[in-house]
Amino acid sequence: MADLPVERLGGKTLLQYAHKPMMDQLASRGRTGRLVTVPEGFPPGSEVANTAILGYDLNKVYEGRGPLEAASIGYEMRDDDMAIRCNIITLEDGRIVTHNGGNLQTDDARLLIDYLNDRLAAPINSKAGYEQVKFITGIQYRHLLVIRGGSKHIVCAPPHDHPGEPWRPLLVKASPSPSEGGDVKSPIATDSSNQTPPPSEGLGEALTPQQTADLLNTLILQSQQLLADHPYNRAKAAKGQRQANSIWPWSGGYRPSMLTLQQQYPQIKNGSVISAVDLIRGIGHYAGLKIVEVPGATGLADTNYEGKAQAAIDALRGGDDFVFVHVEASDEAGHDGDLELKLRTIEYLDQRIIAPIYNEVSTWQEPVCMAVLPDHLTPVEQRIHVGQPVPFLIWHRDIQPDQVQTYDEVSCVEGSYGLLRLGEFMKALMSE
Repeated sequence: MADLPVERLGGKTLLQYAHKPMMDQLASRGRTGRLVTVPEGFPPGSEVANTAILGYDLNKVYEGRGPLEAASIGYEMRDDDMAIRCNIITLEDGRIVTHNGGNLQTDDARLLIDYLNDRLAAPINSKAGYEQVKFITGIQYRHLLVIRGGSKHIVCAPPHDHPGEPWRPLLVKASPSPSEGGDVKSPIATDSSNQTPPPSEGLGEALTPQQTADLLNTLILQSQQLLADHPYNRAKAAKGQRQANSIWPWSGGYRPSMLTLQQQYPQIKNGSVISAVDLIRGIGHYAGLKIVEVPGATGLADTNYEGKAQAAIDALRGGDDFVFVHVEASDEAGHDGDLELKLRTIEYLDQRIIAPIYNEVSTWQEPVCMAVLPDHLTPVEQRIHVGQPVPFLIWHRDIQPDQVQTYDEVSCVEGSYGLLRLGEFMKALMSE
């Protein structure tokens, strides 16, 4: 929900402009600051930012979105698996129109993923009997592609960062090693490793980075031919609507090794994660949090806000020490460039999630500490993720307030926490 100043709003950010009395009240009664959620050299994605918010060192645990979403879906990765996020997107006139396949819904996506599996998944080793390529259905437009023996040392373009751009120059490339002049800080790089890519990865029939890139690009091109002929897209085309007409893989990696939050923070014995997004659930899984299902949680502006708030309250009542509630709606509105919708999602968050949670826990005898923050900026006029510091607030009934009276990107610069980096936020939160 964090943003940049918008001329249409008189030079204010959306957080400055939106009506959000609950967040402002918590800021005035609590302490505020800013947090760097994207370390240097990493892409400003949700997988990076949310992992960093929870206090993890990205240099030690980062493996991209794919393995995290595999954990959420329930796919147990093998040692030689390379799992990569696989969007179903919309292409028109040689350009990326939208990263979400025209707001593709899960039931329709499942038909498309099954269709691709039937036609593109092929055995790599008939004696071993396993598949080289496997598509796995996720939620809405967010799915998973597993390449057995694939290399993660590739350069991919997150589709939400390239709306309106030609897609062919953004096809997957092998990641050049530093000795070859490679730049690991490339804005479309998903591999942040400083190590020279090895000639092969994993076990069995391993692929080099170039072979992996070639395979993924072949799958992209073949998916376009197949999806164009699917009845779902033929019906969309007949109505003049956006088609879900190409896969787009990005952010791959191997199975990560992460300590749980319980192992790192003695204050946490039990915890839960509440989100409609596979990525966030996957982070929660590896962090040792229970995944809480909320009926009607969509990842969009029509999500079940009240259900998420009640799920958080129920988890705390049920004995959880830590609850991570994630709402995707503002991010999606930012990617769509929809100013009015993004403002509404901020106000919905304020009144339909934060307010009911606060109104409940503030009456409890046992003190509860609340923190509110975005994971990254998704400026509505840029429609992409931006890796600038985000504002945060921390409140509990005995906290000593600072002088900040409103919650936004500008006010929190004066907050008493100052500018924190990565694991410093969780340390601050646990110390409260």
